[in-house]
Order: sequence, then structure tokens, then C-alpha cells
Amino acid sequence: MSSRISAAAPTSACREARAAVSPSALGAVVLGAAFHYLGPAFAVLLFAHVDTLGVAWLRLASAALVFALWRHPWAVLREATPAERGTMLALGVVLAAMNTAFYLALDRAPLATVASIEFLGIVALAAYGARSRRNVTALGLSCAGIALLTQVRIDGSATGLAWSAANCLGFAVYVVLGHRIATVGPDASAAATNRPTGVDRLSVAVVVAAVVATPVGIAQAEPAFTHPAWLLWGVGVGVCSTVIPYVADQWAMSRLPRASYALMLALLPVTATICGLVVLGQVPTQQEVVGIGLVGAAVALHRPGEGRS
Repeated sequence: MSSRISAAAPTSACREARAAVSPSALGAVVLGAAFHYLGPAFAVLLFAHVDTLGVAWLRLASAALVFALWRHPWAVLREATPAERGTMLALGVVLAAMNTAFYLALDRAPLATVASIEFLGIVALAAYGARSRRNVTALGLSCAGIALLTQVRIDGSATGLAWSAANCLGFAVYVVLGHRIATVGPDASAAATNRPTGVDRLSVAVVVAAVVATPVGIAQAEPAFTHPAWLLWGVGVGVCSTVIPYVADQWAMSRLPRASYALMLALLPVTATICGLVVLGQVPTQQEVVGIGLVGAAVALHRPGEGRS
């Protein structure tokens, strides 16, 4: 629930704001986290045939096509206010930069390093919004759990670390801008005014991201244009890495303060570990089991209403 709730809100709403994370919001975070790691599984199949930047472009272009057919972003952009247009365009540029940096980082540094650095910005957002002893404790537990699950290692070339840092910054800005387009002002709901939803605004941002990424990625994606199977894998990357998780993000962001959503992202390495167990038969180590327990305790302890949005 957003911190924009007015002081005149009923007491029941205040109690709700201080309650534990709702199952719907938690479920949306878990769904997005699961697909966040399923998408790269498709991408790995393409790396042997398509350049890194080409895969990044296929991801954004296929997602943009899905959103264009589903949400009609041109109408959303035309009817938006200047402030909304600015936010959507800025988010599109950030998505293009973040996805490009992520793939370039993976090409030059181990995944564990990229993942560890990526969480630094998210931890900073969660720390900024933690204003109660309870939520500070939850943040500490989540950080400890992430450290155990990602087995923090800083390795790779200087270029790889630089791209990892760029991806970290991009991910943090994505959360800030994504939360902004997901939340609705206190005057009226989107449903009541027929105003675009967060997913509608997201569709504009993804199309913008695909356009921005085209000059640096379309040439590298050319081999896929003559191989239907490769192109199909590219679509799979776009749907699993962008469409489903970003829509799930919007659902969760519209129901959680920004800092609470940032803390919930500690579930990302948890879902990665569980996917490894279910799909690949990779049994978690004792350290990873402890990490999962710490993250679970953090989520249970956290209260969205006790902090800054």
C-alpha cells in the first residue's frame, strides 16, 4: 500500500498498511522471480548462435511486440500527461541500458558476481525505506540470507565489474521508475477514471526500450532471422525474461511501498535455488538452506506500513 494514503484514511486502512505482506503481492514477487531465472535458460541456448547484444535485442523486441498487440501503447502515450510521458520514456531508456549491461556483464564476469553486485542497489532502496526497528531487523536478515545464497564473490575482468555496476544502478532505477508508473494517485483509481494502468504504462516503456536498443543490437541478432528455431527461442527469452516478470512486478509494486518491494526482491536467489532443485535436481547445500530460512524470516517479519515509500 502506498505511502500516499491521506491522513483522513480510516483506521482499518492504517491497520492494513501495518499488516504483513499480502499473499497476492508476495505471490506476484515469487512469480516474477521464478521467470526472472527461467528466461536466461532460454538465452543460454542462443548464445552459441547469436551475439550477446543480439540476444538482448531479441528479448526486448519480442517483448515489445507482445505488449504492442496486447496493450496498445501508442494510445497510452498519446493520452498521457507530460509527466507520465517523461516517466515512461525514462523507464524505457533505463530498461534498454539495464538489459544491455546485464548481458555484457554476464559475458565478462561470473553470474554469482553479477548477481551479488546487482543486489547492492536494491539493498540501498530497502535500507532507505526502513524506518522501524522491526523492518531494519528484516533488512538485516534478508542481507544475510542473500549473502549465503549468492555466496558473494567479486571476480571477473575490470570491464565485467564495470558492466555489473551499471546493471546494479539500472536495476535500482528500474525499481524507482517502475514503482512510480505502478502507483495511482489518491484522487481516483485507474479503474474509476479509465486511466491507463501500470501495465499499460509499462508497455510504452518496453517499446521505447526496444527502439533504443535497436541501433546496437539488431545487426547482432541477424543470424536468428534466418533460423526459425533460434527466433522462437528469442521470443521465449522476451516472454519469460520481460513480459511475465515485469507484469508481475507491476502487480506487486502497486500493492507495496517501494522499500517493501525492494526487500521482497531478496526472494530472487531463493527462487533460483528452488528452480535448481526442481528443474535440475541440484540439492541445496546446508548454507543455502540457512539462507532460504533467513530470507523467509525477513519476509515474515517485515511490515510494509512501517517505513518510507
